[in-house]
Amino acid sequence: MSLTSVSDKEVDIVIGAFRSDLTSFMEEWRPIFSRFHLIIVKDPDLKELKLAEGFDVRVYTEADIVKVVGPSKIALFSGYSCRYFGYLVSDKKYIISIDDDCTPAKTNNGDLVDIVAGHINNLKTPATPFFFNTLYDPYQKGSDFVRGYPFSLRSGVPCAISCGLWLNVADYDAPTQALKPDLKNTRYVDAVLTVPSKAMMPMSGINIAFDRELVGAVVMPALKLVKEGKVRWETMEDIWCGLVVKVVCDHLQLGVKSGIPYVWRNEKGSAVESLRKEWEGVKLMEEVVPFFETLKLSPEAVTAEDCVMEVAAAVKERLGSSNAVFSGAAETMVEWGSFCSNKHLIDV
Repeated sequence: MSLTSVSDKEVDIVIGAFRSDLTSFMEEWRPIFSRFHLIIVKDPDLKELKLAEGFDVRVYTEADIVKVVGPSKIALFSGYSCRYFGYLVSDKKYIISIDDDCTPAKTNNGDLVDIVAGHINNLKTPATPFFFNTLYDPYQKGSDFVRGYPFSLRSGVPCAISCGLWLNVADYDAPTQALKPDLKNTRYVDAVLTVPSKAMMPMSGINIAFDRELVGAVVMPALKLVKEGKVRWETMEDIWCGLVVKVVCDHLQLGVKSGIPYVWRNEKGSAVESLRKEWEGVKLMEEVVPFFETLKLSPEAVTAEDCVMEVAAAVKERLGSSNAVFSGAAETMVEWGSFCSNKHLIDV
């Protein structure tokens, strides 16, 4: 897809800053990001931040977060969740999110992967969640619908979420990392597919894009697990968000795509440390997945905001009594809806 098909006024690139020096990161992305506005959100625990020059960039700090959501909610945007504050303050149609440990990937031919073009192509072409096309996304160049695909479904539905992948360090959980420490993702598969309707999926904010006008009210850091000693179970925030997003997209008949574009992920952490941060979330997943698989929203829920309120009520009613963390998530979802409804009042 050519970048001429998307205006730089339509896109915000959101970057969660967890490292103090982003100069080399920004230089590697310069060929792709230079024409777009960057929103960089500092992790509240980060004291200093060094940036490359020559970018259209706005940096948001802990003071900005407190100004918008208040001091009592600062924990919602700590760690990897700081990126969500960028989603909240953006007023662009398309938001592309990338972590600061990622660099541009290359195709099998050695060409630089343009993640902006790839994500926007996914979002601007229809999704096909109601009937699986065995040649992946029929709207990609060189593909089409296969024999037997119903013509009544070939117009597809709007795509709301584009989940990109990454080479090198893949999104494995801590037990898998510990058992297979040398396991890397080396396969660049030039394909994207629509996640079928009613199928749940784990979502990561490392390389993702979404249509803010369609689902901005749903992409939120609701489930926050914090252990004494500031050990944060951070991965559950994205996973919970992805489950909510998928339920809402299925209900509103919107699509979610997964596949290209790729990034190269450089982070190599400790599997043992990751397990400490993830274990409570791993156990929790066995409880939350059946809940989302059986969750039905009412016909009265016709907007993303409506859906979030219904999901929050169901979480509080069906899960809140078993674990206080779910009651907290339900409350946060309602608060996020309030933040989104009052976006016009945000002044930072």
